[in-house]
Parts: sequence; C-alpha cells; structure tokens
Amino acid sequence: MTEQDASPELIAELAEANARFETAAPGQILAWAHERFGNDLAFACSFQDIVLLDLAVAVMPQLEIIFLDTKAHFPETWDYLETTRARYPGLHVTITEPEAGAIACGQDGCCAQRKVAPLRKAISGKAAWITSLKRVDASTRHDAPIVAWDDVFGLVKLNPLATWTDDDVAYYEQSHHLPLHPLIPQGYLSIGCAPTTKPVAPGQDPRSGRWAGSDKVECGLHEA
Repeated sequence: MTEQDASPELIAELAEANARFETAAPGQILAWAHERFGNDLAFACSFQDIVLLDLAVAVMPQLEIIFLDTKAHFPETWDYLETTRARYPGLHVTITEPEAGAIACGQDGCCAQRKVAPLRKAISGKAAWITSLKRVDASTRHDAPIVAWDDVFGLVKLNPLATWTDDDVAYYEQSHHLPLHPLIPQGYLSIGCAPTTKPVAPGQDPRSGRWAGSDKVECGLHEA
C-alpha cells in the first residue's frame, strides 16, 4: 500500500472505525485489524510496551514485531528483549539497524537516521502498522486517533492503547504478571537510547527523562 492508496473511501472507512473504537477494548481493535489487513501488518515495539505485545500476539501469534536497534540501547533493554522472547516462544521479531555512517545518538537528526529511516524500510509495502502510543504520553499526543491514515509513512496506523492511562497499563501488567523492563524500578519510566535517557523523580512527567535537558518531545515516528 502506498500513499496514492489513501482514497476517499479508505479515509472514510478509517474515520468510521476510529469513532467506533473510541469505547472499544484494545483486543477488539486488534481483532478488527487482523480481519481487515490479515498478515499485512507490523507492530513497531520498543519492548517497554509489553502490554500491547501481550494483547497483540493473543490475536495474531505470527504478527511481525519490529524492534528498532538504534545501536544505542541500554544493555538492560536487550536483556528485556530476550526475557520477552522467552515468555512468547516463536515470537516473530525483526530487528532493524541504521545505515552505516549514521550520525551519533544525541545529535540533531539522529532519530531520523536511526529510527525513522529503518522503520520506513521495514514497513514498506505493509498495509498498516501498530504502535503503543497513548494520548496521556505527551502533549503532542492528546488528540491521537485510534486508527487513521499515516501521512508520514503512507499506510494505516493503529494505536489500540490510545485511550488508556498509565494506571490502565500498570493494572494490566500486574494482573497478567508481565515482566517489567529492569530499568523501570530505577526511575526510568520512558526508556529510549542510553545517551539521552535519564531517570525521573517521583511525580515527574514520565517522558521528562527522554532527551533530558532539551525541548525535544518526539523522535519523528509519531509526528504528523
């Protein structure tokens, strides 16, 4: 699917689905996505978003899970990836890499080269991609749709957890006995690359530790 496939009919279909899903459970949204797009789906997963992974593989065991290897992750993130793989045997994981010569993590434009470009390549030709974006994550996400056409990547984008709060996520993690990323108990509540991610104090905005000391809020994956 390419940008010219975003016909008026498709846009109308997505708008209707988006309105209908405002009160739907994530599992229902994922079931619709599987029925609508079949295996032409991918989930860009940071592996901190294990709740959505747990929900998604219950509906689509062979769903392609894309992990963006920026070459700057914490060692604990890689450990957590292996913990998750052990919990879900047969998990279909695709690990991306930036092109040779990508600028260093933390420099202006690094995310475009280390995250956006590799993801664009990984989902090229797909009909839709799934993310764990939530409206409560940041001011830039307050109006995030549950399903809509993504002009950035030229395919349908699904945010099944868009209406969830952090408490909803925590309750699901606890009630389903999901393993936590090992950095979370150390105060790393939004985990990105090691050079740019800091722990946050109790009560602080969880994402304030991402790109700490700068005014950066998004990496480019979720910008219109």
